[in-house]
Amino acid sequence: ILSHLTENKIWTAVQHNNTGLTRVQGAHPEKPYAMSFNYNSSVEQLEAVINSAEYCEQEAAYHCRKSRLLNTPNGMPFAWWVGRSNEKHLYWGGSLPGIQQCACGLEESCLDMRYFCNCDADREEWTNDTGLLAFKDHLPVTQIVITDTNRSNSEAAWKIGPLRCYGDRQFWNAASFNTEASYLHFPTFHAEFSADISFFFKTTAISGVFLENLGIKDFIRVEIRSPKEITFSIDVGNGPTEATVQSPTPLNDNHWHYVRAERNLKQTSLQVDSLPKKVLEAPAEGHYRLQLNSQLFVGGTASRQKGFLGCIRSLHLNGLKLDLEERAKMTPGVTPGCPGHCSSYGNLCRNGGKCVEKYNGYFCDCTSSAYEGPFCKEEVSALFEAGTSITYIFQEPYPVTKNASTSSSAIYADAVMSKENIAFSFLTAHTPSLLLYINTYFHEYLAVILSKNGNLQVRYKLSKDGLLIFTIDSGNFANRELHHVKINREGRELVIQVDQVLKLKHNFSEIDFKAIKSLTLGKVTDSLPLDPEVSKANAYGFTGCLSSVQYNHIAPLKAALRHPSVAPVTVKGSLTESSCASIMEADVNTVTTIYSSSDPFGKTDEREPLTNAVRSDSAVIGGVIAVVIFIIFSIIAIMSRFLYQHKQAHRSSQTKEKEYPENLESSFKADIDLQNTVSECKREYFI
Repeated sequence: ILSHLTENKIWTAVQHNNTGLTRVQGAHPEKPYAMSFNYNSSVEQLEAVINSAEYCEQEAAYHCRKSRLLNTPNGMPFAWWVGRSNEKHLYWGGSLPGIQQCACGLEESCLDMRYFCNCDADREEWTNDTGLLAFKDHLPVTQIVITDTNRSNSEAAWKIGPLRCYGDRQFWNAASFNTEASYLHFPTFHAEFSADISFFFKTTAISGVFLENLGIKDFIRVEIRSPKEITFSIDVGNGPTEATVQSPTPLNDNHWHYVRAERNLKQTSLQVDSLPKKVLEAPAEGHYRLQLNSQLFVGGTASRQKGFLGCIRSLHLNGLKLDLEERAKMTPGVTPGCPGHCSSYGNLCRNGGKCVEKYNGYFCDCTSSAYEGPFCKEEVSALFEAGTSITYIFQEPYPVTKNASTSSSAIYADAVMSKENIAFSFLTAHTPSLLLYINTYFHEYLAVILSKNGNLQVRYKLSKDGLLIFTIDSGNFANRELHHVKINREGRELVIQVDQVLKLKHNFSEIDFKAIKSLTLGKVTDSLPLDPEVSKANAYGFTGCLSSVQYNHIAPLKAALRHPSVAPVTVKGSLTESSCASIMEADVNTVTTIYSSSDPFGKTDEREPLTNAVRSDSAVIGGVIAVVIFIIFSIIAIMSRFLYQHKQAHRSSQTKEKEYPENLESSFKADIDLQNTVSECKREYFI
């Protein structure tokens, strides 16, 4: 079992014996092809991983040429997979249990809309059905069966990926205690020689008992005694021992707090959040066995006094997870789950992302953010060429007067943009460049350009004040490095930051920048009145990488890449999604050329994935072998030259008759040059 970290997630991957692309021919219903999977974990371990995970998936890919998959819409499937409990499943990756379809069927994007899988169209050309199997109760995949590859030109290639899971399903397992008399009860906590209790709580109450378990004389209890005080009490027959942690700030602030209470034969300890741990040493003599015999009370006590008001989640006793939600469903005064996670975790949603409550947690809504990902932290960026243009069209103010005049200014009174919050990152080697252009229905505009010498300019063209130019001349920004720009205007105050450094502050005497018509990234293709400097920059547009562009609540670049058919956005020219950060140190000219090529990796037949994979692998292996052989021969040649030189020197010292060959030095240099050429070729290949 391997674990690896991606952005904000720790994935656990369990490999099996065949995760590569595998070709199948000659299979038919009377003689099916079957492959069983053996995982490098036991069945019990696999089920434990899946059951405790928040989410699990396995990729299922079926490449086909005249090989049907599920035989949709109404036929008996020609291929299927077997999952947990040895059940046969007739849906494919990207679809849902009980629906005999592939991903394209659900998305209504199949090559032939009469079928619910691409492969079911039974075409002569290569196509595929690929998606994720993510219904946990059916995972892992233990076998795949294929029965339609025995006809002329019929062939298939399949791939089942490793089992991948992330998250702790119990992390958000919570219960809300709505009255002081409400509680949950569980079987007796057996902790004779050691106890390890951990949980999160959230409350506004002054005091209350989190959990308690009694014996005849012994007991164990964790409680909040006052807004700033958590106490862990235990008695094993020697009298009560109390470990108390004092907090400098109130803990009944309706935010989540963490508690861990431990006891063993040597000591008793209590940890609250990241405050210093309170540790008490156990007495050298006396009783040491904790004997409990009543039920475990959670959120209350046996006497039903000092009950807890609030939420408890992720309760673990000696490594065992208690299912609070399931028990709460059948208990009066207690409800499963807990609202208000955003009060504690909302600040994890970054870059304008909004925290949204869920029954069992929260998620970050990145709709209005220029970023994406679980916490709105992943950049959305793309490579532009000289003619690339993205134009975002804003809704026209209502009512619209086509011939705007002084008298019509009242029409736009409610449409005045009181602020501009602009943020983006860029990487380029070209000047002049037009990065961003915003124009209004009053023929005003805001342009951000790189001038010929690489300075950054923010240019406002206002109807009353005319042209205002703000120049950031702290260096050449067309230096193939990633730069971050923020332009904020609140009322009359303008603030410009570049690379997190305040570069300029300005107070307008008056500004009425309003009624925004459109925003353009890259080249402005409409015939608009531009001043000479902006026109020069616009002649080249922008060549390079733009990332995470934000204008107030609009993310135009993200809209163009993620929702081009829905958002009011128009894309002209070549636009290729890529990571600006990953290419920051690369030559922008080279990168743009490579990514803008229609066939960047050479001409291959995309319809034959298996063949191409084999050809590609063979080519790489052959190339590596050729280079290795060449280097070996070069080394042998060099050693021969050295030996020859040494031998000649020895002879010369003896006879004084022979001299070095005239071409020795040039031959040696040629060998070195050849090695350098190979080295350079390798560097170019890996770029």
